[in-house]
Amino acid sequence: MNNMPKVKLGIVAVSRDCFPESLSVNRRKALAEAYAKKYDAEDIYECPICIVESEIHMVQALEDIKKAGCNALAVYLGNFGPEIAETLLAKHFDGPKMFIAAAEESGDNLIQGRGDAYCGMLNASYNLKLRNIRAYIPEYPVGTAEECADMIHEFLPIARAIIGLSELKIISFGPRPLNFLACNAPIKQLYNLGVEIEENSELDLFEAFNKHAGDPRIEDVVKDMEAELGEGNMKPEILPKLAQYELTLLDWVEEHRGYRKYVAIAGKCWPAFQTQFGFVPCYVNSRLTGMGIPVSCEVDIYGALSEFIGTCVSEDAVTLLDINNTVPADMYEADIKGKFDYTHKDTFMGFHCGNTTTKKLSFCAMKYQMIMARSLPEEVTQGTLEGDIVPGSITFYRLQSTADNKLRAYIAQGEVLPVATRSFGSIGVFAIPEMGRFYRHVLIEGNYPHHGAVAFGSYGKALFEVFKYIGVDVDEIGYNQPKGVRYPTENPFA
Repeated sequence: MNNMPKVKLGIVAVSRDCFPESLSVNRRKALAEAYAKKYDAEDIYECPICIVESEIHMVQALEDIKKAGCNALAVYLGNFGPEIAETLLAKHFDGPKMFIAAAEESGDNLIQGRGDAYCGMLNASYNLKLRNIRAYIPEYPVGTAEECADMIHEFLPIARAIIGLSELKIISFGPRPLNFLACNAPIKQLYNLGVEIEENSELDLFEAFNKHAGDPRIEDVVKDMEAELGEGNMKPEILPKLAQYELTLLDWVEEHRGYRKYVAIAGKCWPAFQTQFGFVPCYVNSRLTGMGIPVSCEVDIYGALSEFIGTCVSEDAVTLLDINNTVPADMYEADIKGKFDYTHKDTFMGFHCGNTTTKKLSFCAMKYQMIMARSLPEEVTQGTLEGDIVPGSITFYRLQSTADNKLRAYIAQGEVLPVATRSFGSIGVFAIPEMGRFYRHVLIEGNYPHHGAVAFGSYGKALFEVFKYIGVDVDEIGYNQPKGVRYPTENPFA
């Protein structure tokens, strides 16, 4: 998956000139050594050129980490630190930044060896606010070399998402389908986030697809599809068209990315797509998402944006699903109750026609799209990927612009249960603690559309920090409140 940035974080130590500089020097070295012992040393760069005590040192450090190719910054308070120079360092660094501070080492060395970075972090945060500088500060930002190394490692996925957004282009095809205003949202917030968008007509896409007829690469893509699907290749006759479409999208990405490094796609898939192209694009969408190029269904631009963020955070494929249907009571009684610690209202089924990569399905079959085939000839609805989603921990989340152009988001951690769905499409039985209340008081009350992004793993902590960093008000980040903690809109007498 190469559609995301590689983070190289520069560690710059700072020092107040009335404190021993050696504290910052030695503590910086210890931090770099601790990181290299536990993680990949190539993630970080220890800026050796100076300890930042002044504005001149700040400029020298900036030039050094830029020359070293750093795209993220850790300002490390080895002692109290110079509040002006250290925050100017963050101001002038073009990329995500964090602030961490050194804990004192020994009760036997609290005279010349006391650094007071615990105090300095307060001044740093105050000055960051004065200068309107966004920076990540961990939950408890003061620690030993080993603890600060862990903080840096936790920052990497956050930094990866922020860098990715600054260099992202979302390519969309067509307006939202009729009666599908749920996925419609103003694009102004994309520009506020530094994201570019290229909006195209379905006719542009259809023209490009037709120009790829007879493409000599189709045969190799078909072979790759056959190998991926195995016994699940239920519609082999449609593979050449699907391969032609995949090449169309991949070529479009390369020809239209412009100066942007990373791309996501918001695609059209109905109502006229099937009758004109002669297939549905679900399986191709799943393959591109598996490559690290998220493709949302139904021209869901903020869905594609959310998927890309999750891809960067998890360094893994994600998916986009409808928060779709309840688990039938008899199914809950037979397969869930007493086996898993969830109430009936904690469970639901997440579904989409067939956009989830085979890597995240327990089994798969590529066939026709049942819902569309109810009103169209079955032969033009072929190309959907069906299968139960792999059991395991998940994070359900979404970043969204409201109709009045405000950013909001939600995050909920849970799991896909190892329960057979007995249904169709890319689908799974999901369980999220207190889902019933979250559904009513976050999803419905917050006017979110039915599409939610799914990252495979527990990534709520990182996603929450990403959303905070990019400017989502913390009061606008919904999550599944634990039992006994009331939502503002929840009836206290219920």
